[in-house]
Parts: sequence; C-alpha cells; structure tokens
Amino acid sequence: MSGEATPHHSQICNAPVLTLDGPGGAGKGTISRLVAAGLGWHLLDSGALYRLTALAAERHGVALNDEDAVATIAEYLDVQFNAEGDATRVILEGEDVTRDIRLETVGNNASIIASQPRVRAALLARQRAFAREPGLVADGRDMGTVVFTEAPLKIFLTASAEERARRRHVQLQEAGVDANISSLLTEIQTRDARDMGRAIAPLKPADDGVVLDTTDLDISQVVARIQQLLVEYGLVAAR
Repeated sequence: MSGEATPHHSQICNAPVLTLDGPGGAGKGTISRLVAAGLGWHLLDSGALYRLTALAAERHGVALNDEDAVATIAEYLDVQFNAEGDATRVILEGEDVTRDIRLETVGNNASIIASQPRVRAALLARQRAFAREPGLVADGRDMGTVVFTEAPLKIFLTASAEERARRRHVQLQEAGVDANISSLLTEIQTRDARDMGRAIAPLKPADDGVVLDTTDLDISQVVARIQQLLVEYGLVAAR
C-alpha cells in the first residue's frame, strides 16, 4: 500500500468477500491468514491500519484526541504490507514495525482512535480497495457491519474474555515479552466495553452473520468450520 491517499472505491465488486469480525484475542488474525492462504485469496488486516495510525500519531507527536490530525495521518499513511512465506512484514515510513504494532499499548491506542468518525472515514476507502479477485478475507471489528455489508458470508469470532487473555499471555510469552494475565484480562474487558459501546460502528455481529464461539475450539477446528461454511454459502466448491 503506498503513502498516497487511496481513491474512492465502490463496494460493488465481483470478488467474493469473507468477513471475520470479533473482539481481540478471538483468533481472527491467525484464522484469517490460514483461511486466506488456503483459498489463495487476498487478506485485509483492518486492525493493523488502526494500529499503524495510532503508532504514526504517537511518533509524530500527535495527540490521540486531535481527531482532525489523526484522520490526516490515517489518510496519508505511508505503509506497506510485505508477504514473506506465511508471515507479513509491516513497513511504516520505511521502518519495520511488525512487532511494534502488536504491543498492548498500541492496541489500546488503536481502540481509542477507532471511535473517531473522521479517522474511520479516512480508512474506509483504503479498506474497501482490498476487495479484488480472486477474493478477500477481511479481518476486523466492523468488516461485516460497515465496510463490506454486501459480503455473502459474515462470521463473528468470539471467545470468553478469560480464554482470550490466556491466549494473549501465551502469545506474548512465546515472543519473549513479560505479561501479567490478570492485567491482560482487565485490558481485554476494558477494550471490549469501549469497542462495543462506541457510537460509531460498535463491535457486534452482523444481523445476517454467523457467530462462531472459539472458546473450546483449536485453530484447526475453527478453520474446518469456516471452510464448511464457505461451501454451504456457495463461495467455494466442496472438495
């Protein structure tokens, strides 16, 4: 993705779109990557765009409550997503920030700016521009309710807050980052309340979506269920 503002992109697109929404820690990122790779479709990590905007604002000394300034940063983000095997390297203004954007502080700041209408509007066209052949897996919090409302299959991944905190704790430990599981649970519950309670694009399942609780499912079981749904909804042929 270049640093230029993305032109307006109509949501009308022949490419099939699968949306995966849900709270942090529900497994959206991992599941989206696996499903997209299996299908050979494009992948949109919409949360990364908000995290990148928050990180860029911080690095440029822009206050998160300065909505106009943050929206300007969102519109002109100089960012690239470089696929490397089964991973993606994220480059912001020429610097690799793949690890930085996954920090809890950046995630919390992203949740704050995500409640700002001008910021959401600035990123909307950029997100819709990802929908192209052969198809798109869109991972986020409002992909099915706002960004791709015409998507034929909208899935809402969820899990208990306790299970999501446990998963995040394991993830951070594996990355060599010290973390307190009690603090992670509090942060998750706080972010959930903020995301679900915001006036603009609150976190919720689409009215015509499918809710999939992953609390007691492993990754392979979730992927298998989504593959089954893709067949049921006629997006892919049965194997």
